[in-house]
Amino acid sequence: MKKLLLLSVFLIFACSNDDESDDNPLPAYTVEGRWLWSPGFGASANTMYEFLNGTRYTYYCDDFGNECDETYWNSLETLDAIPGTITYTFETNILTIDSVEQEVAFECDGGKLYFVSANYSLYRIGVDQDCN
Repeated sequence: MKKLLLLSVFLIFACSNDDESDDNPLPAYTVEGRWLWSPGFGASANTMYEFLNGTRYTYYCDDFGNECDETYWNSLETLDAIPGTITYTFETNILTIDSVEQEVAFECDGGKLYFVSANYSLYRIGVDQDCN
């Protein structure tokens, strides 16, 4: 009987799952890259922010006939950005832009950057507001 009890205890511990294990870390997302801002749900994006090596560049849509689609945004280079840049840093979930700290959260497998206190989001090129 003692052997059966010991075997049962061993099997329970051997088959248990530790969801908090370091073997399953959360994905590490980054702000680096190009992000689109839209003035409202369903509206076409008219502003793109590019976070690149500690510098944020800003681009505006100037091709409203084509609604500034993914091809348009991907065609831009840093020389196409508006004059002036802003510095930023990113650590864990704090994005500091021009010395202003903002808590952010990633959604949609890293395709959506949600600014918690400001209650707005940026979307990576190719990710829509429904996270598709």
